Amino acid sequence: MRKIEKRAALCLLLAAALVLGLGVFCFRFFLSGGKWVSFAANRHLYNSRGELSVGRVLDRDGDLLSWVDEDGSRVYYDNATVRKATLHVVGDAQGRIGSGALVAFADRLSGYNLLTGAYSPMGAGNDLYLTIDARLNYAAYTAMNGKKGAAAVYNYETGEVLCLFSSPTFDPVSPPDIQEGDTAYDGVYLNRALSSTFVPGSVFKTITLAAAIENLPDLFSRAFTCSGSCQVGNDVVTCPAAHGELDIYSAFSKSCNGVFAQLAAELGPEVLAEYTRQAGLTDRYSVSGLKTAAGSFQFSGASENQLGWAGVGQFNDLVNPMSLMIYMGAVANGGRAALPQLVRKTVTPLGFPPSFYFSHKTGKLINADTAATLADMMARNVTETYGAGRFPNMDLCAKSGTAEVGGGRAPNSWFTGFLRNEDAPYAFVVVVEEGGSGAQTAGSVAAAVLDLLVNGY
Repeated sequence: MRKIEKRAALCLLLAAALVLGLGVFCFRFFLSGGKWVSFAANRHLYNSRGELSVGRVLDRDGDLLSWVDEDGSRVYYDNATVRKATLHVVGDAQGRIGSGALVAFADRLSGYNLLTGAYSPMGAGNDLYLTIDARLNYAAYTAMNGKKGAAAVYNYETGEVLCLFSSPTFDPVSPPDIQEGDTAYDGVYLNRALSSTFVPGSVFKTITLAAAIENLPDLFSRAFTCSGSCQVGNDVVTCPAAHGELDIYSAFSKSCNGVFAQLAAELGPEVLAEYTRQAGLTDRYSVSGLKTAAGSFQFSGASENQLGWAGVGQFNDLVNPMSLMIYMGAVANGGRAALPQLVRKTVTPLGFPPSFYFSHKTGKLINADTAATLADMMARNVTETYGAGRFPNMDLCAKSGTAEVGGGRAPNSWFTGFLRNEDAPYAFVVVVEEGGSGAQTAGSVAAAVLDLLVNGY
């Protein structure tokens, strides 16, 4: 009898393990089935060269960016510049660019679903409409003029990403033979807007300013003097020029390092860390399932001088461009913004959409009153420093940054902000590696893209 009881107990344990294993499998299948099916070894979806042989990728206007020809080969738009400009959102046929649609959204292109898997009676896969406008990527590519960097624009009310460009790039029709140590293609398989972090320079002063507005009651009545350098802690903080007598408005529009370093030291590491965290700059966002890189900062344990430099966007500050753009959207939108999305819709060969995409919001990244004050000060930057004439028909709020990166290299160039036009709720970010002046270099890229978006030129 005891043997029977032991065997019965063992059978029950095995049955329980089987049921548990089946449950785990079903759960993982529900979550990851599309990725399993989309593995490049699946010859039902990929040709002998490893190219996805189903599905078409289109931009928001319906322009075909990539499709499959009669031989089952992956082909692209007939203009080489458009191909280069959209490489990081469409992807290469070999699948090296993981953020491209041909890899990241292969399950949607194949028509995968839980009931029939990737089988489609029409055999053609789905049409995947991206949110981007290929013309804007074209404008960003042209304005970037071969420099490395990234540019992005999105609708902070709906989350639709209208422009997402990364450089260096290449023509997917004739991919280069990249040799080890080839600096021209350094990081070419990364989408820099999504997957990279950069020293932010003065664009980080928007965070320091927000913290100062809420924690220093006399901020707007203070008078500052900039002689080109000032003592912060046991060392100096330098400015590119002697700005003379300043209030906080002119200190922000002239981007005075000395003033903002002193503010950062006065605020302290805990306050700076909290406002940086609240702004989302240390988060990893999901952009239609693509994870952004998390920014990193060192406030705790920094000396007073190091904290001053951190407050002006130097020291060990690193920011992801998409996270900064989302923060700009929140400033524009009263504290919260839509999360970015890259997929507009998918359409089956029968013409109906198999899935729908809904807008999602961030948490509160900045208080509404502080956001309104910061927006007005960023608008003043444009009129007083950057030149409103460069941005016709735009109620533009912006901040430039010129970030020192060391090693004898030229500074990285930043330009970020948003539009307050009712019919143009757009936030943007541009970073140009070794671009020099933020307002000039990155600002010119932003101006070219926004001009086309707003004015259609």
